[in-house]
Amino acid sequence: MLIALLFLLSAGAIYLACEYFVNGVEWFGQKLNLGATATGTILAAFGTALPESAVTFVAVILGKTPEQKDIGVGAALGGPLVLATIAYAVVGVALWVNRRRLQRADNIVRVEHGRLARDQSWFLAIFVVKCGLGLVAFAFKPWLGVLFLLAYGLYVWRELKSSDTAPEEEALEPLKFQPKAADPSLWWVAAQTTLALIVIAFASHTFVKQIEAIGVALQLSPHLVALVLSPVATELPETMNALIWVRQGKERLALANISGAMMIQATIPSSLALFATPWMFDAPLMVSGVLTGVAVIYLWWIFRRGRVDARWLMPVGLLYGVFAAYIAWHYGSQL
Repeated sequence: MLIALLFLLSAGAIYLACEYFVNGVEWFGQKLNLGATATGTILAAFGTALPESAVTFVAVILGKTPEQKDIGVGAALGGPLVLATIAYAVVGVALWVNRRRLQRADNIVRVEHGRLARDQSWFLAIFVVKCGLGLVAFAFKPWLGVLFLLAYGLYVWRELKSSDTAPEEEALEPLKFQPKAADPSLWWVAAQTTLALIVIAFASHTFVKQIEAIGVALQLSPHLVALVLSPVATELPETMNALIWVRQGKERLALANISGAMMIQATIPSSLALFATPWMFDAPLMVSGVLTGVAVIYLWWIFRRGRVDARWLMPVGLLYGVFAAYIAWHYGSQL
């Protein structure tokens, strides 16, 4: 009962904190004169990706056993798979379900398709190198972690230089900490965003622990919990952010948050794992990499077309089901 209660409370706390976070980060982006896309890809993505990056840091840098370091490597591969499949599918479902409330005559996703297609190609290029390094061993491999940090720095620089080209800007809701202020102060904006982020980090940590406890109670394989359930839990803030923004009709921010988080997951956790582990993949990690690549190629293809129906985003979520089924079969056959 305690595990179930903490599970529900932490999930509710994440959603509520995300409401405050997305509200604060939108105002933060306006204060810094950032467009909606850059706000999502940089500010929102960096904030919500901190908990997952912290998991990888603790596992690969502070971990003392090979098993602990393997958790960090799994997190560096599992995060992008969740984002490229479940998170995008959630956006598609949410847009389709809310189409009448948003007064949409169609299911078209209103985003900068070309920019999102470029984000997918950037991610895919980095991800292919990242997975390729997991198949070979050589002496100076750890030093290549620096290249991933530089790649993320280049991505941020490009995002800051690129301006939004969408025809309309979404209206900002009043800052929740200053609901009567037409132009809230930067201090209140920073305070709300920071406090919401702290709650998200703490609640996410609690949520992951309850997922692990539920896995033990249900006698699930530890590998199934670590490779399938835990990544979903750690990526919950990005998914919640996307759901909230889509319900507000701001899918541009939602998809920018997801693509920015994917770029962080492809670079920063990977660089940490390269510095501290052999970075060699077993079969489940290779399958995870292949399925992520398939999902990203599909997303690149539909965004490159320039007109995306929300329903086209839904099928990509099935790839995570394929991965879960493979993990269950792989470790079940070893029992």
